[in-house]
Amino acid sequence: MINTPPASLLQVRNLRTWFPVRSGIFQRVAGQVKAVDGVDLEIERGQTLALVGESGCGKTTVGRSILRLVEPFEGSVVYDGVNVLKLPAQDFRPFRRRIQVIMQDPASALDPRMTVRDAIAEGMEAFDIGSEGQDRTTRVAELMRLVKLDPDSMGRYPHEFSGGQRQRICIARALAVDPELIICDEAVSSLDVSIQAQILNLLRDLQESRGLTYLFITHDLGVVRYFADRVAVMYLGRVVEEGPTERIMSAPHHPYTQALLAAVPSLDPDKRGVKPAALGDVPSPENPPAGCHYHPRCAQKLTQCDREDPPMVRLDDGCSRCFLSADET
Repeated sequence: MINTPPASLLQVRNLRTWFPVRSGIFQRVAGQVKAVDGVDLEIERGQTLALVGESGCGKTTVGRSILRLVEPFEGSVVYDGVNVLKLPAQDFRPFRRRIQVIMQDPASALDPRMTVRDAIAEGMEAFDIGSEGQDRTTRVAELMRLVKLDPDSMGRYPHEFSGGQRQRICIARALAVDPELIICDEAVSSLDVSIQAQILNLLRDLQESRGLTYLFITHDLGVVRYFADRVAVMYLGRVVEEGPTERIMSAPHHPYTQALLAAVPSLDPDKRGVKPAALGDVPSPENPPAGCHYHPRCAQKLTQCDREDPPMVRLDDGCSRCFLSADET
């Protein structure tokens, strides 16, 4: 009997990552910032899940929690059938090779004192991939060609490259250890629009040729429409809607998703302002509202929204955390 791997490469269940707020001379814990407050996610092999939301909603903390750059205090992160949050640090090390990250700012992600060759080879040295010297240099040259950079420039330093070129270097560095999952944390948001398209095309080509899986963290819904297979929308530490990209973009269920789409500029006058915008500012994750976290900003709120936490309603093609969705099922 042949054992086939599960379709889902990553399953996140009830993930909670809170940060203590300390005050007073003795720095006692006075509260908790609920950056991630019960998040569920699932990504199939070879697919792209976009995690979207306003700044401060907790989406970057989700990525850092999966990588265990911050330690969640509750929940599970099951990668390829293994709950990696239960592993001691030494046993988690092989998963660090299988899960890589591309950060928002390539300039700060690259050590200015290291040549491009050394920056790309750094992971190979850490995981003992290839032999010292020419073998790794040859592999660096192959990776640079893969991301459309001239291998002859591997002796140069990061400041000698443009922003788009530096992000290509970061992509090559992530690929150097042969990962399966790459977490792209606002990976194109600091780049010009034309350069964004080039990097997205490169990431898509790499996904097709190498079977990569992406968790794509972004606030740009235009990028999501082009790049993602599915979308999870976060608000104040929680996922409020999840589903296929086309359905989320054309027929969102949750009022917050509708507000995000209403804020996207459109050249079509018939599509302007057709969805209700969010009211006011985002509440503090240290003291989230009772009931539905979104109700103080929601133009469609019901009488129970300010006192009852809405359930996550399962839809045919996803889910939505809203009483309005419950009424539709």
